[in-house]
Amino acid sequence: MWQNYWTVAVRALAKNRTYSVINIAGLAIGMAACMLILLYIRYERSYDKWLPDVENTYELQAWYPHPKDQPPAFLQMSTYVSETAAKKDFPQIQSAGYIHDNGPVFLQDGQASSTKGWMFADDDFLKVVSLPLLAGTTLTAPQTAVITQEEAIKRFGTDQVVGRTFTIISAGKKMDFRINGVLKNIPKNSSLKANAILRIDYNAFYADAPEFLTKCWGCQSGYVFVKLKPGSDVKAMQAQMPAWEKRNIPDEPNGDIKYNAGDDEDWHFVNLKDVHLGKAQDSPLTPGNDERTIATFSIIALLILGMAIVNFTNLATARASQRAREVALRKVLGATRNQLIVQFVAESILISAVAMLLALALVELLVRPFAAFLDSDITLSYFGSGGLLLPAIGLALLVGIVSGFYPAFFLSRFQPAQVLKANRSAAETPGSGRVRSVLVVAQFAVSIGLIICTAVIYGQTVYARQVDPGYKRDHILQVEELGRAQLWPRAEGFVEQVKRVPGVMAAGLTEIGVNTDNNSNSGIIPPGSKTQVNIGQYNVGEGFFDAMGLTLKAGRWFDANRPMDDMTFPYPQNKNVEKAIAQRGINVVLNEYAAKKLGFASPQDAVGKIVKSEIAGPDNGMVNINIIGVVGDSRFRTVRTPIDPIMFRKVRTGPPWLIVRYRGDPQTVKGALERQWRQLTNEVPFNAKFSEDIMGEMYKKEDARAQIFAAFSLLAVVIGCLGLFGLAAFTAERRTKEIGIRKVLGARTRDIVRLLVWQFSRPVIVANIIAWPIAWWLMRDWLNGFDQRIPLTPIPFVIAAAIALGIAIATVVGHAVKVASANPIHALRYE
Repeated sequence: MWQNYWTVAVRALAKNRTYSVINIAGLAIGMAACMLILLYIRYERSYDKWLPDVENTYELQAWYPHPKDQPPAFLQMSTYVSETAAKKDFPQIQSAGYIHDNGPVFLQDGQASSTKGWMFADDDFLKVVSLPLLAGTTLTAPQTAVITQEEAIKRFGTDQVVGRTFTIISAGKKMDFRINGVLKNIPKNSSLKANAILRIDYNAFYADAPEFLTKCWGCQSGYVFVKLKPGSDVKAMQAQMPAWEKRNIPDEPNGDIKYNAGDDEDWHFVNLKDVHLGKAQDSPLTPGNDERTIATFSIIALLILGMAIVNFTNLATARASQRAREVALRKVLGATRNQLIVQFVAESILISAVAMLLALALVELLVRPFAAFLDSDITLSYFGSGGLLLPAIGLALLVGIVSGFYPAFFLSRFQPAQVLKANRSAAETPGSGRVRSVLVVAQFAVSIGLIICTAVIYGQTVYARQVDPGYKRDHILQVEELGRAQLWPRAEGFVEQVKRVPGVMAAGLTEIGVNTDNNSNSGIIPPGSKTQVNIGQYNVGEGFFDAMGLTLKAGRWFDANRPMDDMTFPYPQNKNVEKAIAQRGINVVLNEYAAKKLGFASPQDAVGKIVKSEIAGPDNGMVNINIIGVVGDSRFRTVRTPIDPIMFRKVRTGPPWLIVRYRGDPQTVKGALERQWRQLTNEVPFNAKFSEDIMGEMYKKEDARAQIFAAFSLLAVVIGCLGLFGLAAFTAERRTKEIGIRKVLGARTRDIVRLLVWQFSRPVIVANIIAWPIAWWLMRDWLNGFDQRIPLTPIPFVIAAAIALGIAIATVVGHAVKVASANPIHALRYE
């Protein structure tokens, strides 16, 4: 019996090659897309699951869910003092560690090179996060290090480095370390990215700023990890956090105003497996993702597969009339309805199995470029816990059964007496046309919705790169590393040398630049107020205004000839100078948003006003801050990040970045600056990036997701076109006799073409009515995640409707012209 089923199925496929190719191609594309998305989702959910004892490893994160006067922020970072307090108050903590990336300079053979992912740790970090070792042991004492195999080969040319020593420079100090162990390379599906971990004595390292270790609850500059004892109740620990905050976080004075960091800030224990897709995505060690993105791609996978299944169902029911007599004869010869259902489902499973083989071949071809595009470690394997063989078999069976279920019941219900009457073999079965119409409308609705979403996402992506950031974004070279302690005495002279380089128009130091990842805020007290307002505090050089291309709204910029404009604190620290500056007062420049937050009606209203704060430290008391100017708001970070309220303070040295505005050939200017740099120091490498390159890196992840969404949306539309093509072919064939009669009665070719085109245009109109409000709601919600966004105009909706209508007409018109142009004698000759 089964052999007979398979023989009939193969013959049916061979007999209707167009039908077979369309179904197999559509299902293969749908399955391949579905499996690629499945691999992507599985990869995103695999983050940190490879770590030993990850179930008991947590990150202590600092969240700002409801700050009083700034947008919410959910940081993966935390403070050093929070680690000390957590270890003291939670006996469930077995071990804890604090790490931060201070970007030390690596010295080898007299040559300085930059480091990336070289983390400082305060304890034996591998006792907290169980990173696998290839050789050696853990961080048993200060001045010991572990390094990944890849980094060891990069630095030393071999991974046999246990026992070797190396030298780094950080905070102006040379430090020697002994390599205790070699780590296995940390895979890309890790929320912890470290190429080397160096244990230091934090008390000695922060001897000049001991308050960082004991008092600073707002200094989020590193990451706290804890390992809990097995069986610890994390929910119970989290419930104790409000009391823990009150017990440990002291009030901080700002004149007569008291502020407590715990009022705005909450701390959360987050399991390492949940960090990558967790709520906190600000200041991550590695770029994260979110559940919404995962859900979006899951839905796209289901839609693509669903459209392929709809194609199968539509074509199967459309060609039912061609198999009606076969069903009737089988029933006359004794076949039961259940046997017929099994036969047709078996045919569907056969088509699905063939499509799956093609889909797997496509996945094999595409998985590597797909992974490279995403910069991930996505791989394809068939066996094991992450193998794709069982899911592929299950998907093939599921698709075969689901796509063949309705056609099987539909075909098996034909009554022999009706079908075998004269000329009834090609009759349309009542009800089948309505089902096909609904499915066609659903396909078009999905396609139109995806086209709208793709157009809006593309528009926002382009807008993000082109929107006016409030400064002149082109012809900027951003030089890094000037904030290193050993360069402080020479930074001012270097800036003057840079200004004399041919092609350089302006240059200025800054603590905030194009997509710099630092944040510094202080409470500022407006005139006559008893409350403080959080305002960003950034030191800049006199030349920053011209170099960045800011716009002056009121007042003036800093002047090198006015001592009150200067707020340069000496390094090393000189408390007498700091106190003198605090007593004297300082001049500052605000941006428009800061002026508005401080309660001024306009930029002009802010100029000349005095605000106050202990910005020189609590030991130096309240400082009078005179506002001398207001500049336009600038978006230094992405369009997702709200614009910062900023107070600029002039200094001569200290900021880590130098903004250089240039003209002429970019590489020539960069090369000239590098030569000047090498005359300045051989202990710090030259690092500089053009603003265009920084922008590309800034939106790289966003662009990749948008392109993936567009690619899979295009696949869905292609699958829909395949189904429509097949359906149009069978519809035209079924109506051949009707068209012949119409032509005999005087209908012209264009009348018949218009008739057939209108039949497939009506579903497009209905589909638009369904798709537009859903797409509008989804895209409105997505766009609201941006601080600056495009308006949601009717244009993408009209474009999607036009594309869908054009696809429908282009798909149908060829068949319509062919049938309408045929001689009616051939259609009616046997009558």
